Amino acid sequence: MHVVLAGGGTAGHIEPALALADALRRQDPTVGITALGTERGLETRLVPERGYALELIPAVPLPRKPTPELITVPGRLRGTIKAAEQILERNKADCVVGFGGYVALPGYLAAKRAGVPIVVHEANARPGLANKIGSRYAHGVAVSTPDSKLRGARYVGIPLRRSIATLNRAALRAEARAAFGLSPNLPTLLVSGGSQGARRLNEVVQQVVPHLQRAGVQILHAVGPKNELPHVEQMPGMPPYLPVPYVDRMDLAYAAADMMLCRAGAMTVAELSAVGLPAAYVPLPIGNGEQRLNAQPVVKAGGGLLVDDAELTPEWIQGSVLPVLTDPQQLTAMSRAAAEFGRPDADELLVGMVYEAIASRREG
Repeated sequence: MHVVLAGGGTAGHIEPALALADALRRQDPTVGITALGTERGLETRLVPERGYALELIPAVPLPRKPTPELITVPGRLRGTIKAAEQILERNKADCVVGFGGYVALPGYLAAKRAGVPIVVHEANARPGLANKIGSRYAHGVAVSTPDSKLRGARYVGIPLRRSIATLNRAALRAEARAAFGLSPNLPTLLVSGGSQGARRLNEVVQQVVPHLQRAGVQILHAVGPKNELPHVEQMPGMPPYLPVPYVDRMDLAYAAADMMLCRAGAMTVAELSAVGLPAAYVPLPIGNGEQRLNAQPVVKAGGGLLVDDAELTPEWIQGSVLPVLTDPQQLTAMSRAAAEFGRPDADELLVGMVYEAIASRREG
C-alpha cells in the first residue's frame, strides 16, 4: 500500500499530514508514504526530518476567495497536475490524502485523472479553496470542527503528534515545571503567539507581569525567536517570570501550565483541547476571520475564553484571566470542558478513512 500526502506550505498543513504518516506506519510498518511539496514550503525541512520521502512539484498559489484571478488557475495548474500525476503513477499510489495548501489542489486533480481515491482533511473552521474543490471528488472528508460546512464531512479533529495526543499533564507536571525552573505549586500561565511569536501579545503581557506576580502567578512566556527578549529584573520573593525565545518541547510547556494565552490557529486549538488545557484565545485580527471560528466551539463548550485583539489589555487579563488562574475549581472545570471537546484519536480515525477509501476502490 502506498499513500501520497498533499499538504505543503505551512506547519498547519504539514504537521497533521506527518501525524497521519506516523499513524499509518504504526498500523503497518511496510506502508509506502510520499509527501508532495514545493521548494518554497516548510515541508522541504520538516518532511525529511521525520524520515519520509518528499517529491516536489511547481507551486501554483491559489486565491483564498473566488476572484477574476481564479480563471487563470487551470492554465497555470496544467504542468503541476501532470507532475503530480507522474508521482502517483511512479509510486503506484493507492490513496491521496490532502490537507490544503499549494500542493493539495494539483494532488486532488491528478488523483481524479488517475482514478486514485481521495481523502480530504480540513483543519480550519472555514475551508480553503483547494479543499472545497477536492471535497467534490473525495471518498471521505474529515474536518476539525463539528460546525463544518463541507458536504459529507466527518468530524474527526486534527491529527496530532503522539507526544501531545498522549500527554498526561498531571503526571508530567512536576517534571515539566522543574525543567523550566518554575515553582512546583504556583498557578502557571503559558504565553505564546505561535512559532514566530506575536508582538501584540508580548507587549500586553510584559505590562501585566507585575500584577500577575503580586497575585501569586508565575509566567512562562515564549516571545518568538525573531522578537527581542525583554530585560526583566526578578524581584526577590516574587513568582518567576521566564521569557524564552522558543519552546521546542510544547508537551512539557502544556504540562507545566494551568492556562494559556495564545492565538487561535487550528493546530493550537486542537492541541490545547486534546490535552485539556484551558486558554484565553486572541484570534489574529487579519485574514478571513478563521481563527475566531476555530476557537468558538471550545469556548462555547466552556474550555476557554475569547477576546478580540483590540480588546486585549492588561486590564482584561487582570479581570478575566487572573480570576480563573487563582480559582482551582474553575481551572478544573475549564480543563475538563476542553478535554471533552478534544479529539486525541484524530490520527487513528483518519487512518480508518484512508483504509475505507482504498477498500471502496478495490470493491468498485
